[in-house]
Amino acid sequence: MVVGVFDLVIVGMGSAGVTAAEFAARLDLEVAVVERAKVGGDDLWSGSVPSKALLASARAAHAMRTADRFGIEPVEPVVDLARVWRRVRAVQADIAATDAHPRRFVDLGAEVVIGEARLTGPEEVTVVCPDGTERVLATRFVLLCTGSRPAVPDIRGLPATATWTTESIFHVDAPPSRLAVVGGGPMGTEMAQALQRLGVQVTVFQRAHTLLPREDEGLSARLTAVLRREGVTVHCSADVRRITSTGDEHVVRAVVGHDGREVAVPVGGVLLATGRVPNTDDLGLDLLGITVGPDGIEVDDAGRTNVRSVYAVGDVTRGHDLTNAAAYEAVVAVRDMFFPGRGSADGTVPRCVYTEPEFARVGLTVQEAEARHGADVDAWRLELTHNQRARTDAATDGCLVVVTAKGRVVGAHLLAPHAGEMVHELAVAVQQQLRLDDLADVVHAHPTIAGGIGQLAAEAAYEKAHRLRWLMKKRPAR
Repeated sequence: MVVGVFDLVIVGMGSAGVTAAEFAARLDLEVAVVERAKVGGDDLWSGSVPSKALLASARAAHAMRTADRFGIEPVEPVVDLARVWRRVRAVQADIAATDAHPRRFVDLGAEVVIGEARLTGPEEVTVVCPDGTERVLATRFVLLCTGSRPAVPDIRGLPATATWTTESIFHVDAPPSRLAVVGGGPMGTEMAQALQRLGVQVTVFQRAHTLLPREDEGLSARLTAVLRREGVTVHCSADVRRITSTGDEHVVRAVVGHDGREVAVPVGGVLLATGRVPNTDDLGLDLLGITVGPDGIEVDDAGRTNVRSVYAVGDVTRGHDLTNAAAYEAVVAVRDMFFPGRGSADGTVPRCVYTEPEFARVGLTVQEAEARHGADVDAWRLELTHNQRARTDAATDGCLVVVTAKGRVVGAHLLAPHAGEMVHELAVAVQQQLRLDDLADVVHAHPTIAGGIGQLAAEAAYEKAHRLRWLMKKRPAR
């Protein structure tokens, strides 16, 4: 048994753990990071990196297939799915060998410990190493960044060799030519569009009455129409009851809609995109009496559990299930541990679904704003048909929506190309409680999709000027 003494022990090296390690090591603290598998966590191995690499290939295939939009003869791409999957793994390997390599954190001054970690005291973490030896790490603080794993629904007959989660799908050599996607949240929607564009016949079964039920319903419906136009079959209000199999042929049987209509869809496999479960097992939380709810470890605004020396951030908590939120929460937690005053993880967190067009959101929906602020709510809308850059790029299928309460920006919903790149201006507006017409003082580059935000801001400024027209200088009398 080897004993180490540290200021901070971080358990888990996903997005939150990596960010916390970088920050804490640069504060000249004695830091140990514990990882049981691979550095990078869900983001690198089953989340943003592989899915976005897949989306890039799908976007290229779609551009070839629809080149006639630009006066170019379209061609049906020849897609080698095995080659696409090899590219995805190559991108992962490149990042793992550079930004996510353990040596990088050692060079920063952190100690990297490989093994299974368990809290054995409020200021003690015991790690079982791969060779069976144990290391006891004494520490001032513990930060749990153990993330989450895919939820597996109770569906009768899930084929053992042809059912994948959003983690395991990237471990196959190539997906089958027909695939059922169960779940219509961000990951399910992204994967459905990408796979369809790459030549896989995709059927989505979504239990809720719409895809992306947490987002603006009207824009969700428009994105659903885009997917259907590209060939994706979408069943909402769908309850998958069972799957029957004969050899390599599987039939998904579901009840769809309020009329109880039954559908039977033959597929080569099933992709489960039905949410995630926090990784709280075997961490020793019961030993310390750390409170765990149905959605994960319960923490305060700074990530602190009910044991003052133990913090938790990211997917293992009941907070945001987003990579950017996890990294932000990690910094807030480390700051709260070692600096005076109290931190608070109440930053404005934008989210984006990386379909085409992208679907980005920050702050409140119209309905949420009305519930909170009453009748003083306005929704400013700009159809991309009125944006010159969208028209030149043949990308007019989208809309920008900015929600204001008493003139101040409280939310934004963007269905547009590169919406994830555009949303940050509006995130600042929400966080700083800016008025929409304040953004009119920022002269936007032209022509850009983001210039549409400037158009909406100008509309707000014009409306304000109209209300104040009584202040205008009068024409001199002759």
